[in-house]
Amino acid sequence: MNPSPRAFLLGPLLKRVSRSFYLTLRVLPPGMRDPIGLAYLLARAADTIADTSLVAPERRLALLLSLRAQVNGEPDDGALSRIESEVAGQQAQPDERTLLESLGAALAILRETNAADRAAVRDIVTTLTTGMEFDLRTFPDETSEQVVALQRFDELDRYTYLVAGCVGEFWTKMTYAHSPAKLKAAPDAMLARGVRFGQALQMTNVLRDCARDLRIGRCYLPGDMLARHGLTPTDLLDSSASAGARPVLADLLRTTLALYRDALDYTFAIPASAVRLRLACLWPIMIGLETLVLLARNDAWLDPARVSKVRRNDVYRIMAASLPLVASNRLVRAWASRRMGAIEAELNAATPR
Repeated sequence: MNPSPRAFLLGPLLKRVSRSFYLTLRVLPPGMRDPIGLAYLLARAADTIADTSLVAPERRLALLLSLRAQVNGEPDDGALSRIESEVAGQQAQPDERTLLESLGAALAILRETNAADRAAVRDIVTTLTTGMEFDLRTFPDETSEQVVALQRFDELDRYTYLVAGCVGEFWTKMTYAHSPAKLKAAPDAMLARGVRFGQALQMTNVLRDCARDLRIGRCYLPGDMLARHGLTPTDLLDSSASAGARPVLADLLRTTLALYRDALDYTFAIPASAVRLRLACLWPIMIGLETLVLLARNDAWLDPARVSKVRRNDVYRIMAASLPLVASNRLVRAWASRRMGAIEAELNAATPR
């Protein structure tokens, strides 16, 4: 018997398109899984539209905005068929194509969701698509051979909120809605920490993916930071640029470590007995800090052939290592202190005396 559209979307398809995030979803309390999984599917579909380079940027933007309108309940009978005909067929990955072809079913599930969760999903998808819109409006066509940089750190800070910090905020709202006893700190404090938690993960992505992004014209390293070290965005394309840009990497790594400290405080505000929710927080922190260790040790971090990425086998190793730590703040702090210390040691060793 074939599964229902809901069971298929929030089961097999979600697993195939979310990969490691699906493992995190599986350990969440049951009431949180469906709204977070649905939000992920809608955001992933939007991201696929925004990233399909075979479609002109201005057309991607129009389709992205039409999907956002659909999520927010605005009627447009042709919107989904246009997305399917113009974008779905361009996907090399069959699961991405299936997701775009299943948007009607996903929106039907959203309409059936209770009012509070529906409003929260609409809010997070609206914010995330605003970040995607920012990309499409700010950066050139991927084939233009131009590189455009964000100008100031506050632009990077806002961007990381739009594409990830808001996810920490949404996650926190879902926790208070479905497992209110699982957070020990005041809501305002947890929401702020949740934002910085998401920003920590996105800053990690920005630094890890910098070489690849530069080659499609996107420089998220702020131009004023580069200028302080005599660099321009195009300088970073040179194969020997990693050493010269090392001070910029060091500054941003230290900024990111501060964000991870808030992410740890977020995790410590979850009771030790809430193992599932703690694991859902601890896994991305551990994988993120391991990624930062690789970046700090990578003397060719701007070489697209030398990406600092945690391997799948290491992800499973990290997940296994988390199990004896998760219920103890002391053990988690000790683990995080060792990884952060390793990063600082690399940065200090590379700092001229």
